[in-house]
Amino acid sequence: MSSNGKSTRSGDSTSEKPKGVQAEPCSGPINPIGTACISSSLSIGEPHSKQAKVVASDSSGQTKLIVPNSKNPRGTTIHRSKTVLSSGVRGKAGVSSGFRGKAIVSAKDTEVVAFKDVKYGPHEGELRFRLIHFWESRNVETKVLFGLEMLLIDQEATVIQGFIPSGRIDTYLPHMKSGGIYRLNTFFGSNNKTLYRVAEPRFTITFSSTSVLSELEDSAVSFPEDRFRFHGYEEFDAACDLRGDLYDFVGHIKLVNGQVLSDRLVLDDAKIASSRQVLLHVQTHDGPVMKMYLWDQAASDFREKFKASGGTARVILVTTLNPKRFGGALAISSMTPSRVFLDTDVQATREYLTWMNTNLAVANRVDADIVTKTETVTIGDLLSYMKQEDAKVAWFECIATISDVVHGSSWYYIGCGGCHTKATKGPTTLMCKKCGKTDIVGVAQYLAKISVYDHDDEASFVLLGDAGRELSGKKASDLVESYFEANESLGGDHLVPVPQALIDTIGETRRFIVKVSTHNLTGKTRALTVTKVLPLEDPEVEADLEGDVIVPEAQETLEKGIDDGPSTCVKRAGDCVEAEDPKRSRSG
Repeated sequence: MSSNGKSTRSGDSTSEKPKGVQAEPCSGPINPIGTACISSSLSIGEPHSKQAKVVASDSSGQTKLIVPNSKNPRGTTIHRSKTVLSSGVRGKAGVSSGFRGKAIVSAKDTEVVAFKDVKYGPHEGELRFRLIHFWESRNVETKVLFGLEMLLIDQEATVIQGFIPSGRIDTYLPHMKSGGIYRLNTFFGSNNKTLYRVAEPRFTITFSSTSVLSELEDSAVSFPEDRFRFHGYEEFDAACDLRGDLYDFVGHIKLVNGQVLSDRLVLDDAKIASSRQVLLHVQTHDGPVMKMYLWDQAASDFREKFKASGGTARVILVTTLNPKRFGGALAISSMTPSRVFLDTDVQATREYLTWMNTNLAVANRVDADIVTKTETVTIGDLLSYMKQEDAKVAWFECIATISDVVHGSSWYYIGCGGCHTKATKGPTTLMCKKCGKTDIVGVAQYLAKISVYDHDDEASFVLLGDAGRELSGKKASDLVESYFEANESLGGDHLVPVPQALIDTIGETRRFIVKVSTHNLTGKTRALTVTKVLPLEDPEVEADLEGDVIVPEAQETLEKGIDDGPSTCVKRAGDCVEAEDPKRSRSG
């Protein structure tokens, strides 16, 4: 095992097979899984009115015609079958005259096609392969299901991508399992995609309207379990931000969510489950350290496997990673088809673990420059990140200068004194949905919108909770209470103007920890949430990325937007600060 980026096969101890195309005998029975609907053409993914018939033989030598011609209310197929006499030959005799497609023919009469010989267009031959992995393909924005994507490997260790259109998933999915060995009769060779490819061949195996998938039992042919395409730091760096092929990584773990590996390391399950993210620092042999972001299912798989290891896992293999550079640093991120393996799961991790055990001095070294820090980015980086198709909820550090504080809308909200959840008004008291209490003490919390800029761009930040206090040096509750004490005649619904403590921050340059939220990614709001404000001159202070972020009820106020209309006049030592000069710096 090496980090030179060359493909490595795991789980295949057999010698290399001849590359000629031949029909290998199969001693076991053929178990047809089903066909999709039939049409008069080989068009892919179109609805069809006629139903295909799947021919199967039972132990008595009779043939059953399984007709998937109806569905129950739950969407599962109801099979009707009838028994007819058969001579044991799977041919056209057992198919009604109304059936335009072909039944499965005997294996000795069918040409077996190798993956390397697949071309564009319809194929009448037969494929034999192991199903490595499959996953759903959905539209990034609408989440509409396109179909089921697959990773397949044949006896020559050629890996190719497969695809089942959404309308045919129900026919095949109940019978598919990762690692299973199958034969596929008739298929369509489609062009492989150019973005985020997971296999090298130019073509994809697409299940057509006449495709029949069958389990291949007791095969005399040995199929490799998997094949990986490993990349090291240099290769990932060269492919950064190109949205091309997705390659695999194997190496050892340096940090997990900022924690050094040790026997006492315990993952925060609740945090991982809620954020659906794990940040690893990883390294291949003695190469440069990279950040690896595991998202969604990959994060969940890592959490479960790491816990199952008792926290002792050190080697990791992740497939189909997307390299991206953010804030000048290279990071590799998991994608929908990514799989996670640890320590002894596959041959590749076992080989790396052997190397690691003989090179503990290298593997256990944790350099000071890789201690977890929040990614430092520009405002332009943040705006660009929100437009990326595969962007996820994440926290970043941004250095910016305050140009204005937005007036004319409330700069605070009334939250529960215990959990800071936005309080709701009851008949006579304030209530908290989160705590379930009907009589709570309301406390003012920051929800102030500021305008910021750096050398090239400007943006809107929203100060939440303690972030406002860290910037202004004052608690929101103290500022609100002081205002009403000085203005006793005003009612409780009066809009408290922006306090002097916030106005005085105009012109200051700070380090902001900002959260790119789901609502930023979906376009509901462009205002970025600030969860922590740090002084510019103290770069060694570690930021709590989560902090005391306001809960969803308060976030809802932010999502609805804060009025950007004309600013109101704010009293300032007898002066009146107008909004028409938004970038006027203020000292102090």
